[in-house]
Parts: sequence; C-alpha cells; structure tokens
Amino acid sequence: MQLARAAARAARPAAAAAAAAPARARPALPARRRGPGAARAVDGEEQQPGAALERQPQQPQQQPAAGGVPSLLRSNDEGQFEVDRGAIENFLRPPAEELPDDIEMPIWDHLEELRERVLVAALAAAVAIGGCFCFSKELVLFLEAPVADAGVRFLQLSPGEFFFTTFKVAGYSGLLLAAPTMLYEVIAYVVPGLTKSERRFLAPIVFGSSILFYVGLVFSYEILTPAALNFFVSYAEGAVESLWSIDQYFTFVLVLMLSTGLSFQVPIIQVLLGQLGIVSSGQMFGLWRYVVVGSTVVAAVLTPSTDPFTQALLAIPLVGLYMGGAAVVRLLEQRRAPAGA
Repeated sequence: MQLARAAARAARPAAAAAAAAPARARPALPARRRGPGAARAVDGEEQQPGAALERQPQQPQQQPAAGGVPSLLRSNDEGQFEVDRGAIENFLRPPAEELPDDIEMPIWDHLEELRERVLVAALAAAVAIGGCFCFSKELVLFLEAPVADAGVRFLQLSPGEFFFTTFKVAGYSGLLLAAPTMLYEVIAYVVPGLTKSERRFLAPIVFGSSILFYVGLVFSYEILTPAALNFFVSYAEGAVESLWSIDQYFTFVLVLMLSTGLSFQVPIIQVLLGQLGIVSSGQMFGLWRYVVVGSTVVAAVLTPSTDPFTQALLAIPLVGLYMGGAAVVRLLEQRRAPAGA
C-alpha cells in the first residue's frame, strides 16, 4: 500500500510535465500587420476588410473676397452668422505667397521712418496753413459768398475776433490742402506691412473716400449752406436786422461743411462691411426703410434749420449714397461668385 502511494506521488509531476510540454513546443504565431484592407474594430464593431477609413471632412481654406479681403463671418447650417476663425488666422498670419517681396526692417528703422513721415506731413500742413493765412481775407470773402446777396452784415463783437477767425479759416483750409500729402505719408508707411491682396483693396478705398469727401464739401458749399442760411435770413426778415458775429458764422459754416463731407463716406463704410462679410447687399437693401428714417434724423441734426426743405437737401443725397453703396456691394458679390465657383 505504501509503495503504491509513493508510485502515485512520483507519477503526478511526470504527468504534469508531459501535459505542459506540448504547450511550450507550440510555435507562436507572428503578429499580423494591419493594412488598409485589414479588419478594424471601431466603437466595438468590426469593420469589414477592404472598407476605407472614414476621414474627417477638411474645412475649405478661406478664399479672399473680391478685392482681396477675406470674409470674417460665415453662415452655418442654421443660417446664423458666426466668426470664421480660419479667416482671422489668415488675416493675422497671412500665407507666404501673399506677403510682398519687400526688405524686412528692424523696429528702430520703422520708428525712424515714422518720424520722418510725421515731420513731412507736419511740414506740409504748416506750409499750407501759412499760405492760406496770407490769403485769409480772400478766403473770408469766399466763405461769405453764400449770403452776400441776402443783406447780411458781419460784426466783430470783441477785440481780435476777426484776427482769430482768420486763423481758424486758414487752419481748416490749410489742412484740406495738405490732406493729400498727409494721406500719402500715412499710406506709404502702412503699405509695406500689407499683403498683396490688401494693397489691391486699399487703392480704390482711399481714392473713393477722398473723392466723396471733397464732393461733400462742394455740395455743402454750393447747395446746403446757402439753403440753410437763406432760411434764417428770410425767417428774420421784417422783424430783426441780420447782424451776425463773424466767428459764430464761420464756426457754423465750417462745421456744416465738414460734417457733410464725413456723411458722404457712407458708401465706403458699406463696401468695407460687405467685403468683410459682416453685412450682405440683400440685408442692406432690406433695411431701406430704416435708412430713410435715419437719414432724416441725421439731416435734422446736421442742418441747423428746421424747415423740411433744407433737411431734404441732405437726407435725399444720403439715401442715394446708401443705395449706391449697396449696389456696389451687390456688384462685388456677383464678381466674387464666379471666382468662388
């Protein structure tokens, strides 16, 4: 009995060794490489061999709008506008092909160039103001022309009032004459930092803005200012004699002319908003009712007279300029559509 038990104990390790031997002798299979056609498990489900991987759709690169400025807003699937981060990134870090082939300058050279251009602009303004001061009396008579035939008399109500008024007239006139030179110095300093597409977009904006500003000045001097002043003269006729302060008169005329010139920049603002993709031409045309009301309010603020005729003289051109600006934006959108297709 004891011998049988001892033999059984000895046989157990041998059986275990014999059972483990085939497992150790079985060669390990090499790991299979996963190729394009191999089966893949995606989210717990096995993909059939040969099926292509589903790639994420790439966002198309923001193309510049007509004129070279990319749209900063885009419409999503719900029809709402959202900020295009890619366009902002391209605006802050333009691609290499959009950068001009100019020579890079260190910061101190930029500051030196800025100092020189500021000095040139200030010198041009000083020369223009000094030249206008030499002909200040002729300029005063020129600005008095809108009411020269209305029987208005101008008075000097304090010592030196006319002297300081001539300084004011010479200053405004000199700045208008020196404005092209000053604008050129600003553009010449800014242009090297712009991309090629932004350079093409800058020229028509600056040219159109300058033309519209001077057209506004001429319109104010020839039409708006005489209409407003004649209203005051006719309203006071038979009751009081028109004796006006020379300083207050020129303040009134110069502010009216400058505000009219600035109000004629409406189409330029519309083109900028349209090129940036903030407002479309359809939205501009759809807001024409609000534009009519807003133009009437602006005309009532800019024109000091209360008669509707004088206000209409400014409100109607403002509405016409707005509709013209919306039409220009529509043309630019139509030009952009074939390029995007």
